[in-house]
Amino acid sequence: MNMNKQKMDVHSELELEELEAHLAGTLKPVAPPRRFVRSLRGRIRIPPREEIVSRLRDWNRWVFVLGGVISGILAILTVARALFHFCGRRNMI
Repeated sequence: MNMNKQKMDVHSELELEELEAHLAGTLKPVAPPRRFVRSLRGRIRIPPREEIVSRLRDWNRWVFVLGGVISGILAILTVARALFHFCGRRNMI
């Protein structure tokens, strides 16, 4: 039985190699139009290092984000507890 599995593995590997060779010959790389590339480069802007550092040091924003995350978690927990409380009461009656 182990021999059959090894033969199938070799057979599937050969099929995979044939498929890869066929696709390598069939699929050719396509270059995007230059106009499209120029428009993308115009829209993508990588900020300078100083700007990234200043954003990370902006404590007001981080406090606001942290408060929002904690509030969201508390809201989800409250709704989950309320649903559990109401569903649990119905099952006990």
